[in-house]
Amino acid sequence: MIDLHELPKLRDSLTYLYVEHAIVDRKDSAIEYIQQDGRVMAPAATLCLLMLGPGTSISHAAVKLLGEVGCSMLWVGEDGTHCYAQGQGETRKAYHLLHQAKLCFNPAQHLQVVKAMYQYRFGAEAAIGKDLIQLRGMEGARVKAAYAEASRKYGVRWSGRNYRRDEWSAADAINRALSAANALLNGICHAAILSGGYSTALGFIHTGRQLSFVYDIADLYKAELTIPAAFAVTAESEKEVEKRVRMACREKFVTARLLQRILPDIDALLGVEEPSEDALGEDPASELWEEEV
Repeated sequence: MIDLHELPKLRDSLTYLYVEHAIVDRKDSAIEYIQQDGRVMAPAATLCLLMLGPGTSISHAAVKLLGEVGCSMLWVGEDGTHCYAQGQGETRKAYHLLHQAKLCFNPAQHLQVVKAMYQYRFGAEAAIGKDLIQLRGMEGARVKAAYAEASRKYGVRWSGRNYRRDEWSAADAINRALSAANALLNGICHAAILSGGYSTALGFIHTGRQLSFVYDIADLYKAELTIPAAFAVTAESEKEVEKRVRMACREKFVTARLLQRILPDIDALLGVEEPSEDALGEDPASELWEEEV
């Protein structure tokens, strides 16, 4: 069993690796993906998210290693635009999940978290004295303004957010780029949420879906990261925008220090105060597995 205290923190990890049409196997303490034109190794312990695209086979040994070091796995469609299944994060404790659940199911505390999420976008001063309806209106206006500003800045025609998953190629290039960029951002936020021991389903602004909390957290960063990245890539060329926007997002996520920010932001929004190891205590369920002497 790997000592979890020896693993790199999320903020020090590599953001993601997307693999398709390859075999993924384990080699020592790394994963190796094998294609016809060669083999590439990646350090498993420093990888945050492995996205397995079409035509991918992964060995039991590789999955075991990734599970031990806390690398999240997503089984996705081509270019990461669909998410079919997920792996398990590295946390072994439930403190964050219990705290999140308490806030989620207490109406007054739930509302405070919603307001805190909107205040994150506008700044606390801009949100002072606003009720929830006003904050939602401000958020809608903020997103529309972000699209309009990016359209003007990069010279890309914008006629609104319009796409259908079952008719992917029918959407224009900018909508495909936005979808691919947002899918990637969702995946990284998903991995961070699992890594921190939170639930992806217990959302505050978004509710009732298995990934509600993922959408809550990803929305904090879209105007800053994925919207400008998608418009910049589309302005350069409309060819292979999905592939190119992933590469652009990787650079933007690193520059913005996204992995260093996600968990501290979640902790701040939920008002998390870390308990001491003594307060956490041992897992009471472990006694069920102890053999009698």
